[in-house]
Amino acid sequence: MDFAVFERLLSRTPATRDQITMRVFRALERHPLCRGIRFEVVETPRRTNGGNWTVSLHAINPAAISEASEIVADIQDAYDLAA
Repeated sequence: MDFAVFERLLSRTPATRDQITMRVFRALERHPLCRGIRFEVVETPRRTNGGNWTVSLHAINPAAISEASEIVADIQDAYDLAA
């Protein structure tokens, strides 16, 4: 495993589903194309060092897919789902 990837995995901050939902909501609302996107934070099988999660996007404007995906990826890099 690349050291940078390993270091990033260890540096994730634990957060509850509600906290992650709020962060995703606020980040999407800041981008003009992503405002009003409906989404759901979904827990996925746990890793050994923390909870894994993803976001299911609903009712999204096709022009916003790339931006919304990048926003979610940045948040996923920063947070683990707390137990």
